[in-house]
Amino acid sequence: MISFIILIAILFLVDLYVFQALKTVIQGLSGNTQQYIKVGYWVLFVAAIVVFGIFANTPRNPSNLLKTYLTSIFFILYASKLLVILFLFVDDIIRVGKLALNSFSPEVAYDPSRSKFLSQVGFLVAAVPFTAFIYGMVKGAYDYRVKRITLKFPNLPQAFDGYKMLQISDLHTGSFQSTEPLQEAVRLINKQEADLVFFTGDLVNNVETELHSHLNTLKEIKAKTGVFSVLGNHDYGDYVNWGSKEAKRENLRRLIDSHGKMGWQILMNEHRKIEKDGEHIAILGVENWGNRANFPKYGDLSRAYAGTENSPFKVLLSHDPSHWDGEINQQYADIDLTLSGHTHGMQFGVNIPGLKWSPVQYMYKQWAGLYQKGKQYLYVNTGLGFIGYPGRVGFLPEITVFELKKA
Repeated sequence: MISFIILIAILFLVDLYVFQALKTVIQGLSGNTQQYIKVGYWVLFVAAIVVFGIFANTPRNPSNLLKTYLTSIFFILYASKLLVILFLFVDDIIRVGKLALNSFSPEVAYDPSRSKFLSQVGFLVAAVPFTAFIYGMVKGAYDYRVKRITLKFPNLPQAFDGYKMLQISDLHTGSFQSTEPLQEAVRLINKQEADLVFFTGDLVNNVETELHSHLNTLKEIKAKTGVFSVLGNHDYGDYVNWGSKEAKRENLRRLIDSHGKMGWQILMNEHRKIEKDGEHIAILGVENWGNRANFPKYGDLSRAYAGTENSPFKVLLSHDPSHWDGEINQQYADIDLTLSGHTHGMQFGVNIPGLKWSPVQYMYKQWAGLYQKGKQYLYVNTGLGFIGYPGRVGFLPEITVFELKKA
């Protein structure tokens, strides 16, 4: 309750400050129009309090899509208002400066009114991220993109020259309102005619039941050789208040069984050898292993690696990219390619040729795209689904296709 009261106070102060700019901008409009705008502004404040109150006092599981969308819209609204505040702050500095000059030199005129120009610019600047975030919810979340990457390795067996592997990650099936978006994604996946398909974790947001309505859709994913998968941090049910440890274990057991029902071979700290024309490569998969303090280390790479020592080429599926610096390239120099997900590119950022930025880069050293250290590669897939903010800006949902070439 105390936290909620503090939140109300903060939101009120933000709105009160921004209201000063609003009054400045709407000067010149008719009296009735100004009144309608002012009333509407404070009605939105009351609505925000109601929505945030509902969010704070209802369980997060199972996911409530209406609550998620409403909360996201108001969060975006207030984040945008912070940009308006920056311009108001600049305006206040200028006004204080004029007041100081007037106190030392009375002949310098002092006008206490706000700058209409700065207020207008503040609202215009704030409209850019607000529009982008709303567009990301309407369009970006389902704007699937196929990325193609060619990787060359001198130790790749000749039989696998031209071999095609496809990666998807972070489906978060509990975030989808209908089955249609994932049906479209599966059509795109199958169109690539990959030899292998990999899923690198976070099939659900929190509970196994989120998968039920999508199980038949995902079952249609096809690959010439097979579909392999691993678990992500959200798959363990760690973010749910379970009635008992047994209930949590049963949830995980059912989720693991669902991989098999879809025809996916889940790798739980183990490996498989893929043979072709008398040669082979090894596919290793570990449970979630995070190098950050708040993530359990369920993965056991030593178990997955055992038996692959003589394999000429190795691919590792590990959900969290922090595993790469935390253990992989420190102790397993012959793992050629690691495929991860987890970060989502934070579902927001700038992703254009020559510039790749997202707030998540301040938390993860490797967070989107291809990385290389010596002869080892890491690819971080930004995910196919979404969680929290129900949209994507900049870092769109991706399907990654790798073509292996012998150098």
